Amino acid sequence: MKLNVGLLWLKLHSTRRGFFFTSKLDLELKKKLVKCYIWSTALYGAETWMILSVDQKHLESFEMWCWRRMEKISWIDHVRNEEVLLTVKEKRNILHEISKRKANWIGHILNRNCLLRRVIEGKMKGR
Repeated sequence: MKLNVGLLWLKLHSTRRGFFFTSKLDLELKKKLVKCYIWSTALYGAETWMILSVDQKHLESFEMWCWRRMEKISWIDHVRNEEVLLTVKEKRNILHEISKRKANWIGHILNRNCLLRRVIEGKMKGR
């Protein structure tokens, strides 16, 4: 997961001087760009992650970092997370997005007739 965040950092800072975070774009378009480009990079392979409580905190803080960066709110400004979420008209949903991806992945695997399906269903005979 740390590798994905590092790749994301490079991607953000290599895009034409923060194109995603300019004030020339309206709020809805910025939110769509963040979810399309940034979250897709950060959550690559999230269907197979085993998320611990520490990872949940990291993902939630990453989500808030994205919204703060999008609205150019510095951590020095001491703005609460709830106020930032109201500003961008969003709820915390990065963990919900991961659970949707996991459910979709499991459904995809269970529709196929393969070894992984047998393992998940517990139909493999052990020694």
